[in-house]
Amino acid sequence: MPSNNLMEIETRKQHFHRERSCLRRFFTGLCLLVIVCFLVVWSYMGNGRKKHPQPNFLSQHFAGLSNSPNSTTPSALSSDESIISSFYSEFGISLDDYSSLQQTVYWAEPDRSITNLSMSTSPAHTTFIIENLKESYQIGEELFVVVHAKDFDNKSKHYGGDFFQAKLFWSKTKASVFGEVVDLLNGSYSVRFLLPWVGEAQVAVRLIHSSEAVQVLKHHRDTDSDRVYFNGYYEGPGPNKTRLSEIVKCNVKWDKNGLERIGTRGCCCEYNDPRTRETWRCQRPKSLPCSAFVYHSMGGYRNRLTNKEKILMTQTNKGINGDKSIIKIVYFHGNETIDVTEKCRPGLHTPVPAGFYLNDVWTSFVCSTRHFTTQKTTECLKNKHIYMMGDSTMRQWFEFFVKAIPTLNQMNLHVQYQSGPLIAVDVKNNIDLHWRAHNVPLRTLKTAVANLHYISNEIDDLAGGPHTVIIFNLGPHFTTYPLDFYTHRVLRIRKAVLALLQRAPDTTVIIKTVNTGYKDIFGSDWYSLQLDRILRWVFQDVGVYILDVWQMTACHYKKENIHPAPVIIKNEIDILLSFTCPKLI
Repeated sequence: MPSNNLMEIETRKQHFHRERSCLRRFFTGLCLLVIVCFLVVWSYMGNGRKKHPQPNFLSQHFAGLSNSPNSTTPSALSSDESIISSFYSEFGISLDDYSSLQQTVYWAEPDRSITNLSMSTSPAHTTFIIENLKESYQIGEELFVVVHAKDFDNKSKHYGGDFFQAKLFWSKTKASVFGEVVDLLNGSYSVRFLLPWVGEAQVAVRLIHSSEAVQVLKHHRDTDSDRVYFNGYYEGPGPNKTRLSEIVKCNVKWDKNGLERIGTRGCCCEYNDPRTRETWRCQRPKSLPCSAFVYHSMGGYRNRLTNKEKILMTQTNKGINGDKSIIKIVYFHGNETIDVTEKCRPGLHTPVPAGFYLNDVWTSFVCSTRHFTTQKTTECLKNKHIYMMGDSTMRQWFEFFVKAIPTLNQMNLHVQYQSGPLIAVDVKNNIDLHWRAHNVPLRTLKTAVANLHYISNEIDDLAGGPHTVIIFNLGPHFTTYPLDFYTHRVLRIRKAVLALLQRAPDTTVIIKTVNTGYKDIFGSDWYSLQLDRILRWVFQDVGVYILDVWQMTACHYKKENIHPAPVIIKNEIDILLSFTCPKLI
């Protein structure tokens, strides 16, 4: 009997351990499921989300510094963390903040080696369906679409990373709204649409780049940043009262990403800005000193894509097949559209969607905006000093005002128009309007180096105040460069803006986001989206206006162009003026 009892006890122990092991596996699986669900949470207008720890893009650049004998590393930090902390400390960015930034720019990658081009996403085989399509919807409801990515063998893909854009539209009423795409990391993508107008609508989805093409873009940004290069023009006195001139290649000084190919130590002239601490580097001229650097221009492009990469990049900006059903949207409590009543003020969040077009007029969901006539435009800008800084898409705004306000006269400063500086003055209404290009890197015609100023330095040199409006953007000229280079530039501007708002808190500061347009290896929308995420992240807590033009350019019926059509510019200007003069709304 005792032996039987012992056997029974032993059997019960074995059952107990097996049950506890099953429970442990069950709860472990449940925890993993919760973690996976959490990782699919959406980050603004992107397809990728953090699935594995992302390598620090700054630690890659500064890896050579981590073993420096003069460096000191606190025991609580790894060497990489120490470098990152040192780099960001002057900007008030903590390691937790940096981790958040890493998460913001993360993009899912293929989970296998692409051995055959047929394994890449095929726009012809990829499809979308409308979930639970109803006979009609009330205005303000949401519509959900699922995209199923397939390869060229018509096989379903099981990993994410494709770059899709989606819109809801109706051509007859010139109506459209941007769709929020969420990467489910398994070859499927969820798209959410708000239904903001009464009438009819259809869904359109485009494959901007396959996940495999995105990896091509990423690889060349990390290894081939010198594929866009610039010319430096040196001039100086020669013998017998002659003038000497030389043209050399120039680029950003960076120790990786292909930018080191310009030459070894002693090869070059270096021009360091003491305030931004950025360095521009030009090959040393043969017969002139470094001080003879007078002009700058775009140099050219180097396309180093392999044949395989070129094929992957051809499947770009392709519409995909899907449900062409007409969505019927009906009234709800008598409302024909969704209206926003909140007054415009700095620091407001940009939702997705940020607004919608109807009859070619954009209605913002950020705050209450209006259409500005010529008279109201002049009234808004009266007694204001407006400083615009950035690229040619910002110059389009300058040009709009010069054409729209009859009393605003542009002066001829005898400079290169592409880079400025430009100025227009309305003496009657006490308006002065300025535009100038951001400094190098700048793809422009031959321009005087002395006329190229860093945005942060310009802001530092402005007093600010209630009559001052500062507007800037930064994007297309930085698409080929490392993310940490762009981040450094934007953080410098943030520091200048914070100092400005401290000494003159009633200054209006407006940031224009990146718009869509480019689709190639030198300026893809995927590059621009990454820069846009960094820009928004850096200024999320600064108390400035963010004018979202990404969605406005992505969902309009006009063919995408880095320089948007006049009808889009007019709608951008209406939001700009609504930010500048909220009391006129």
